[in-house]
Amino acid sequence: MVHRAVLHAFELAEEDITRWCGELGVKEWNARPDGVACVAFHVRHIARSVDRLLTYAEGRALSEKQMTELKTEKEACTSPQEELMQLRSALEKAASRVRALAGEDLEAPRTVGRELLPTSLGGLLVHVAEHTQRHVGQAITTAKVVRAARGR
Repeated sequence: MVHRAVLHAFELAEEDITRWCGELGVKEWNARPDGVACVAFHVRHIARSVDRLLTYAEGRALSEKQMTELKTEKEACTSPQEELMQLRSALEKAASRVRALAGEDLEAPRTVGRELLPTSLGGLLVHVAEHTQRHVGQAITTAKVVRAARGR
């Protein structure tokens, strides 16, 4: 059941980001109204954080590539369409990874981060869905503010 909820969260994330942010231009993807994080950050962060959280769910440590990508999430977007394609690809890969975890014990212990914070496989799966939807909401809110500023 948890696995299906995570998969549904991924489907909704792609659908909502495409619907609400897909028609914004490069400048709008990078806009930071009142200093909030830009749409580009949220979309990139969704794709990359899903990958990182599922790595922990699989019982593995992050790779050097994942650590390097973490440091570049705040970089400016140069192509919204490329960012959307990367999000779509990341969520498709993530869905396959979640399906592969379907037979695992949700109470199996897992750790997160350098400090090896304790959690469980089920806890990580719930968190990846919740975290994804949180950033979808933030991206949509920022997109709406940016869109409203067009008329000013």
